[in-house]
Amino acid sequence: MAKINAYLDFNGNCREAFEFYKSVFGGDFLYIYTNNDMPPMEGMPPLTPEQQNKILHVTLAIDKNTVLMGSDAGVGFAPPATFGNNISLYVDTENRAESDRIFAALADGGKVNMPMEHTFWGAYFGSLTDKFGVNWMISNAESEQTKP
Repeated sequence: MAKINAYLDFNGNCREAFEFYKSVFGGDFLYIYTNNDMPPMEGMPPLTPEQQNKILHVTLAIDKNTVLMGSDAGVGFAPPATFGNNISLYVDTENRAESDRIFAALADGGKVNMPMEHTFWGAYFGSLTDKFGVNWMISNAESEQTKP
């Protein structure tokens, strides 16, 4: 079966974003490479000191089934990241308390689009845009016993 992972591009604040996501979800960095770890590429000008410390690739293993990856875009070989509303990361939680905790942490400094609430489709659900411009949907499937 295929597994889908999210890959996020940032414009220079990837390290800050991933430290934040690690504080929200826990887990460990499996890989964290800077542009300075990359071998010289033919035809590519030398990296500036600022470019050298940007993230080439980071992988945050949240649990055995969930991996979040990212990088700083626009360092000579990729266009800058353009943030829009075309992607959301969907987090399916174990219970309402976990939903509330994750939602509150991600919403800190961001914008709530829909507060956590019981929905007509039977989930406890909310959506937000975090302080880095990333859209999130937090959901917990509810049984009849857990509905308000």
